[in-house]
Amino acid sequence: MTDVARQGAATDTQGMDYLVSLPRRVVTIYIPLAIFLFVLLFPFYWMAVTSFKPNEELYDYSRYSPFWVVNPTLDHFKKLFFETDYIDWMWNTLLISVVATFLSLFASVCAAYAIERLRYTGSRYVGMAIFLAYLVPPSILFIPLATMVFGLGLFDTRWALILTYPTFLVPFCTWLLMGYFKSIPYELEECALIDGASRVQILAKIILPLSVPGLISAGIFAFTLSWNEFIYALTFISSSENKTVPVGVITELVEGDVYHWGSLMAGALCGSLPVAILYSFFVEHYVSSMTGAVKE
Repeated sequence: MTDVARQGAATDTQGMDYLVSLPRRVVTIYIPLAIFLFVLLFPFYWMAVTSFKPNEELYDYSRYSPFWVVNPTLDHFKKLFFETDYIDWMWNTLLISVVATFLSLFASVCAAYAIERLRYTGSRYVGMAIFLAYLVPPSILFIPLATMVFGLGLFDTRWALILTYPTFLVPFCTWLLMGYFKSIPYELEECALIDGASRVQILAKIILPLSVPGLISAGIFAFTLSWNEFIYALTFISSSENKTVPVGVITELVEGDVYHWGSLMAGALCGSLPVAILYSFFVEHYVSSMTGAVKE
């Protein structure tokens, strides 16, 4: 065996041995992981602490620490749930997000399949145009969309948001699913076409079952963007009972220069839990879609 081969074999046997010692693990794994977790979880901790603090602890830092609660209270949650329309905001946000996500996924699946699998002239340019549409800021789009919403008589209704959210959801989901459909072997479709299957059957029985991780990933992104959207919800909704959580918490719990910080943080905490729970249930599918679950 040559010296180069011996060195290669020695390197292979060593593998990740450089992480065996405790000091190296602390420096390379535990400290970066601790910093990452702190940065990621501290906002949730701060919201939770502020939500349970009485007002005297929120404003008197000379006697109370801002980082923990001495005398916890539920007054802020009581104000949030019983003195505002927060339950209606949550229902509106959930309904709008779910319906807009399903509509966007349906349109995106059809568009992505047509662009990636039908192989017609100019499909690449169509895909690029859809991606460029995603780059247009919603702060520019809401001006012409407002004219359409008023013209159709949809102002201050849930449909105003359900029908406008796909304007920024469909381009992103289509771009994401295009990359996922591209990873599915085309030979599967050719075999199905030879056996007499139609394009609709191929999409429903072959492509979609193989694309479940990609669909879940696109659905999570679409749901999250819909849940947290602010500009359209602020522009197209005016009545309190039709508002969504991001808009309702800001507009109803801020009175002039008076900020109800406890109720604000309680509303933000409760509003962030559904998305966190959604991610926790589908995290495995989400990761597999990002790494590519379908191999040729």
